[in-house]
Amino acid sequence: MGQLTRGTTGYNRLRRSDRWLVHAPRVRAALLSAAQPLVVDLGYGALPVTTLELAARLRAVRPDVRVVGLEIHPERVHAARAAIEGITPDDVEFGLGGFELAGLQPVLVRAFNVLRQYHVDDVANAWTQMRTRLAPGGLIVDGTCDELGRRCCWVLIDDTGPVSLTVACDPFAIDTPSDLAERLPKVLIHHNVPGQPIHGLLTAADRAWAAAAGHGVFGPRVRWRAMLESLATDGYPVEPPRRRLRDGVLSVPWSAVAPLG
Repeated sequence: MGQLTRGTTGYNRLRRSDRWLVHAPRVRAALLSAAQPLVVDLGYGALPVTTLELAARLRAVRPDVRVVGLEIHPERVHAARAAIEGITPDDVEFGLGGFELAGLQPVLVRAFNVLRQYHVDDVANAWTQMRTRLAPGGLIVDGTCDELGRRCCWVLIDDTGPVSLTVACDPFAIDTPSDLAERLPKVLIHHNVPGQPIHGLLTAADRAWAAAAGHGVFGPRVRWRAMLESLATDGYPVEPPRRRLRDGVLSVPWSAVAPLG
């Protein structure tokens, strides 16, 4: 179920979301509690590299994780299988499938740069199709990033609906946090207008970023952390960073950015 997308991809393009997945408490809990951890990488594109990278990174959480890359175009599936011929990783395979997830029941679905290419009215149905096929306690990550993976945004979804929004970037690659607006998931990008919560959050982040300019002498990562602290002080439900990160990461509950009306 679905439609053919452009299929552009690249090595290490999804590294920021992968790093987040490895350390996010809820994702880790889902992987660790699964009897047989199955992960679907939906719409991996013309090359299978991001699926292989995802499997390698998730092994840090569950060494026995199994990753299935699904594509709606048979030629992409054939190309992926040919690419791994000879190395045959026994924990990674590729198959034909769309939002129906090829009948699988994964504990985690990563769908990056897929729904970005759909009409906004198609998002709810796509989410529903995937949610109803999750294993108990399963999660979905619906995200978008730029071509080099320096600016990323994603929504975490469980079997009841969206849980949180995360924006992540290389702090050296932005002028202001609102630069990430161009990579908002389809469900939010059209709502980035005055009066909507997502616009309010990005505007507040820009103000906090400007106020933290003095921290820039220590580097943009330190300035990003100061921005997060300022947002939290102003009452925004920002998830505090758990450790020093190379990425600039801002996560909030979905209720803080859910579109109005």
